Amino acid sequence: MKKSVVLAALGLVLLASVVVTIKMACADDPANRADAARERVTPVLNSFLGLCGAKVGDPVFLRAVKEDSMLELWVKPGNAERYVLAKRYPIAAWSGELGPKEKEGDRQTPEGFYEVEPSGLNPRSNYHLAFNIGYPNAYDRSLNRTGSFIMVHGSDVSIGCLAMTDPGIEEIYTMVEQALVHGQKSVPVQIYPFVPTPARLLKEKNSPHAAFWADMARAWDWTERTHTPARMNAVDGRLVVDEQ
Repeated sequence: MKKSVVLAALGLVLLASVVVTIKMACADDPANRADAARERVTPVLNSFLGLCGAKVGDPVFLRAVKEDSMLELWVKPGNAERYVLAKRYPIAAWSGELGPKEKEGDRQTPEGFYEVEPSGLNPRSNYHLAFNIGYPNAYDRSLNRTGSFIMVHGSDVSIGCLAMTDPGIEEIYTMVEQALVHGQKSVPVQIYPFVPTPARLLKEKNSPHAAFWADMARAWDWTERTHTPARMNAVDGRLVVDEQ
């Protein structure tokens, strides 16, 4: 009798061990990585999003500042017309210098105005989770800028991308993914060299990128004023805010 009880107990322990192993394997499976991340972070996200009347699945846009190594998550709650700044995430790594990316292989993190589409989501990334920002955009192509596979991803290393750490990208990826799932056509990603105050632009007036940064400053001011992401048009080699 005692022997059978012991064997039964050992069987239960073995079964529990197998279940845990299977769950761990599933969580590590790239096919399930985004699902596992979403399950982990959604309660945390909704806890602070609820303070501004928002939730996971609402429209979002991202605004990054290279010099400050900071990425902002903006969310538009429910049927609101304006976005609110929901959270700031430290950027673990970006690469290159202040200034736009110009060619494939220059290891430069881009600056400009990009869009994440559903096809850009990569839950199987070697850097945990990632999404493609869509570089080069139409403006970049008009200037013959080249490059590809510029991502916002996990980990803490970068060769032209924005590395957000694995915990950081789980929240950011979930917000972007779920906004797209719930009907947002694309998610704006705006990458600035620095906060473009008048004083800072004056300091950079002799930079070869001064005109580009001045154009970017108008987009920054638009967002500060309207709490919406600026839409930019390329006109004669310059960027102009679409105020429609």
